Amino acid sequence: MTLPFRTLVLLASLGSALLLASAFLFQSLGYLPCAMCLWQRWPHAAAVVIGLATYVFLPFRWMAALGGLAALSTAGIGIFHTGVERDWWEGPASCTGSGGLSGLEGGALLPGAADAGPRLIMCDQVSWELMGLSMPSWNALFSLILAVLWFTAAARGPASAAPARR
Repeated sequence: MTLPFRTLVLLASLGSALLLASAFLFQSLGYLPCAMCLWQRWPHAAAVVIGLATYVFLPFRWMAALGGLAALSTAGIGIFHTGVERDWWEGPASCTGSGGLSGLEGGALLPGAADAGPRLIMCDQVSWELMGLSMPSWNALFSLILAVLWFTAAARGPASAAPARR
């Protein structure tokens, strides 16, 4: 079965919307996002906007290719985040255990000081996993599937607007 261009665009953008909604659901359940988790949300939001624009206004293959790049971006961040969680490579010092105590004042180390400000969620700690895969790993996997949908749509979509009739 061959899915048409608009159906592929709809499925890919709804997939990003579902992954984004899942991230917010997990957050509402108490799984606060780290910095890299938040970075992974932006390309999904872009893919949803691109999908809406492609479906309604600009049904061109280059728009679907942009959606595919957004999906690949979040997949790449998810793979990088997974590597940081698994200690395959170093993550950003601002949200990993390698960040040290620089920039903290003495009062921040006193008991009760942690309650005074926002909680720092570490990017190198796995907060949830299913079948051995953490949230960033699942995001990367599903985002790669969405990228395939986007690029399949790009291969099937119109190159430009239909010529004007005379």
